[in-house]
Amino acid sequence: MVKFSKELEAQLIPEWKEAFVNYWQLKKQMKKIKLSQKSKQPQQVLDHEFGLSIFYPIRSLAKNISSKLFHSDTETEIIQARSKSMEDGDEEVLYQTELVQLFSEEDEVAVFFESLDGELNKVNQFYKNKESEFLERGEILNKQLETLLDLKRVLNEHRRKPINAGVLPLSCSSSPPRNSFCSESASVSNETSADSQIDEIIAALEREGINSATRKKTKKGKPKMAMRIGIPAAAPTRTITAVTSMLWEDLVNNPKKDLGAGDFINRKKIQCAEKMIRGAFVELYRGLGLLKTYSSLNMVAFTKILKKFDKVSNQQASASYLKVVKRSHFISSDKVVRLMDDVESIFTKHFANNDRKKAMKFLKPQQQKESHMVTFFVGLLTGCFVSLFSLYAILAHLAGIFKPNSERSYVETVYPVFSVFALLSFHLFMYGCNLFMWKGTRINYNFIFEFQPSTALKYRDAFLICTTFMTSVVAAMVIHLLLRASGFSPNHVDAIPGILLLIPLLRHMGSTTCYFLAGSFKTHRYETCKSGRLYRELAYVISFLPYYWRAMQCARRWFDESDLNHLANMGKYVSAMVAAGARITYGRQENHLWFGIVLVTSVFSTVYQLYWDFVKDWGLLNSKSKNLWLRDNLTLKNKSIYYMSIVLNIALRVAWVETVMGFRFNMVESRMLDFLLASLEVIRRGHWNFYRLENEHLNNVGRFRAVKAVPLPFRETDSDG
Repeated sequence: MVKFSKELEAQLIPEWKEAFVNYWQLKKQMKKIKLSQKSKQPQQVLDHEFGLSIFYPIRSLAKNISSKLFHSDTETEIIQARSKSMEDGDEEVLYQTELVQLFSEEDEVAVFFESLDGELNKVNQFYKNKESEFLERGEILNKQLETLLDLKRVLNEHRRKPINAGVLPLSCSSSPPRNSFCSESASVSNETSADSQIDEIIAALEREGINSATRKKTKKGKPKMAMRIGIPAAAPTRTITAVTSMLWEDLVNNPKKDLGAGDFINRKKIQCAEKMIRGAFVELYRGLGLLKTYSSLNMVAFTKILKKFDKVSNQQASASYLKVVKRSHFISSDKVVRLMDDVESIFTKHFANNDRKKAMKFLKPQQQKESHMVTFFVGLLTGCFVSLFSLYAILAHLAGIFKPNSERSYVETVYPVFSVFALLSFHLFMYGCNLFMWKGTRINYNFIFEFQPSTALKYRDAFLICTTFMTSVVAAMVIHLLLRASGFSPNHVDAIPGILLLIPLLRHMGSTTCYFLAGSFKTHRYETCKSGRLYRELAYVISFLPYYWRAMQCARRWFDESDLNHLANMGKYVSAMVAAGARITYGRQENHLWFGIVLVTSVFSTVYQLYWDFVKDWGLLNSKSKNLWLRDNLTLKNKSIYYMSIVLNIALRVAWVETVMGFRFNMVESRMLDFLLASLEVIRRGHWNFYRLENEHLNNVGRFRAVKAVPLPFRETDSDG
């Protein structure tokens, strides 16, 4: 039988953990009561040994009979739990328990009930705050839905009028007239009619409380109506698709020529607004479900801990206290349940065509059951990979491919392609390790990444993809090596169908690009590939692109949020760009000047990155933390792991030192070293991911943020705005 403490740990909402009943602290206080009883028990036994009389059994029997007869009357006299309101007139109610009957271990019992009152008040207050927050969110969503329905109804009514579908308005015709039979008076009357129609639509929308429609005129003085649905600038990832489709709709449907038509009232924007409101209702329902779970788990926790108290103290105090708990707000209030029913009915009616089964697929998505077949295939493919890789190592050693005097074509062309596949598989493996660790430490990565729990990749799935990919790659390497050793020409090997087609395809693409940029596609000499000016410039571009993208993201967030932390983060990526460019230049111009530039820029960039890793991304190196130079909250129990991770991150960050040490390697050793450094960078990124997400999760826990804030399309604007 699983202990309730472990069951509670497994079922509680991680972001709200601090708001739950501190069941573990109450159990510790229960142990103190038990120890206090044991310390007093020998003295009582000693007193009875010298104080027993022949009337003691009679008195004991009478006491038991009286306790059974008057049990109901004396039960409520053990403790008395009272509720009192705040003196400042606030609605907050605090619970306080008084000991009516004297216990033998009165001090410990008083401390226990004082802690229990504190936990009850904490749970009650948190439930009230979240309940009011969700009720307010529900009212806002109802207004948004009413606005959307009114907008769709008004547009549908005016679409039935003799106006060209989708365009408001048209003067004479949707296509340019072949003959000039539209007279000037007719044109004036059409424009007047169009003006009145637009005014009518805008007035109808304003009557419905919609301020997103504005009346304008084109350069030629013709009427034009614009429909704007507000999309927040800093929208989460779920709205990227909606924004992209809206922009595409504007680009495609916006007429290039003035056909006497106004703007489109874009149906796509209305659909995107409907999608956003639907997602907000789904998230509201999820939050209400979490709050309902919060209430039930805390009720069970109070029941369990009071039963333990009755057992330890040999008293019946749980019944009277549980009555108070059941009368408290987080149990007695039914607003959450009623709001959940309302959301279900609204969602079924407006977003599921009155199909409740379809609606519940959105509101309560079923999580996929983990199959043992996935675990089986992971083990099978891992064994195949190890066997094939061992075979490849033996064949490569026998063929002498990686010897210094061996043929360079394999190391220069085929081996880099296989290395790319190996690094991709290594990335997948590290991601699978991250998923495994996040799940083990109860880090809610699905919430942080905004993944759907029903479709999110599990760690077993990541390992299955990784092992399948690597087994295929190593099998291709073995077959390719066997064919080369059998005397087949490269042209024959490249013509082999199946998975080996990946090798010639990527190799030819790389070779063609390299030869073209180097200007040596006629000579087919690999050593001249990197001598072209365009290829050398492309090396800078490839090195800068990842840092440039992240720097532009930081700049955009700084522009939108005016947070200087984003600007400082952008500086980190700019310094990394400068250091990378200096190292590439030093590799081609090895002199003392560029060595000094590389040393200064790389050291500065490394220190900058390490500071940002430890302080900003991981939240460590806090001098005031109760955990020395770490942070107050840690998901891993062993603190030494964090110190080891700090040292490991420093070692992996300074791997660039090898590029300026001036070591001389042959071609094979150089390729092996490049692959090793790339693998270390993959390890560093996977290692960094765990602690970065851990810190983000703890930030969510500190703010009790367990539900996504979905942006809404319609905004309330001032009348003069």
